[in-house]
Amino acid sequence: MAAITLLSLAPTATFLHIPASTSTSSSFAAVPGVLTGRRAQPRPLPLLRARPPRRVTVVCSGAAAAAEATDAAPAEKFRLDNLSPQKGSRRRPKRKGRGISAGQGASCGFGMRGQKSRSGPGVRRGFEGGQMPLYRRIPKLRGIAGGMHIGLPKYVPFNLKDIVRGGFKDGDEISLESLKSRGLINPSGRERRLPLKILGDGDVSVKLNIKAGAFSASAKEKLEAAGCTLTLLPKRKKWLSESYLKNQARAEEYFAKKKGSAGESDASA
Repeated sequence: MAAITLLSLAPTATFLHIPASTSTSSSFAAVPGVLTGRRAQPRPLPLLRARPPRRVTVVCSGAAAAAEATDAAPAEKFRLDNLSPQKGSRRRPKRKGRGISAGQGASCGFGMRGQKSRSGPGVRRGFEGGQMPLYRRIPKLRGIAGGMHIGLPKYVPFNLKDIVRGGFKDGDEISLESLKSRGLINPSGRERRLPLKILGDGDVSVKLNIKAGAFSASAKEKLEAAGCTLTLLPKRKKWLSESYLKNQARAEEYFAKKKGSAGESDASA
């Protein structure tokens, strides 16, 4: 019988050498993981010529062994009885008011006295104990960035290049209503009450009758050069109470008399 050597390529490699036996009356029974020998009853065999002992090498790879192990023991499936949060993702809540040994007993971390240790809403945001708060100490921005109306738009802008896009011809009238009807402007919200202003971006080659609340200097120059008729619409009057108007008239009359009397005294002198 030949000698058998088992060679394993696993991380812990081991070699198992079984010497060959000249007697043919011994047999081996293979058990998974263990090789054990058992002597059987001798049987008469015919006369055979003796052969030199041979050496057989069996190679077992670690990958194959791992595959067999995984096949033998499959991974456990998720079930309601084995679900749990990941380690470190859950922490026990802080126990306040449960005695000084818990770390947050007695005053529960809010101090002993003061407004912030009392129950209720506490202090409002930005309150600094009565002194001038920061949001009132810093300078403010002008315009809409600072919350004032000086930065809000006062007109609905319309450029000269948009007139060419609208397809106007000689003698056509351009106003806020005509631009709305053609879909060239679509003011919404607060801009619906604002007047129209013509800006000078572009050129005009047709003679038009334009009615607007304001014209830029460049637009006015180009439109007059093209022979257009410009009509400046009056601004919307602000509502004023009758008492204010009466006082305004009295003030104007008083200053007019004072100015006239001053002129007469200078002439006599």
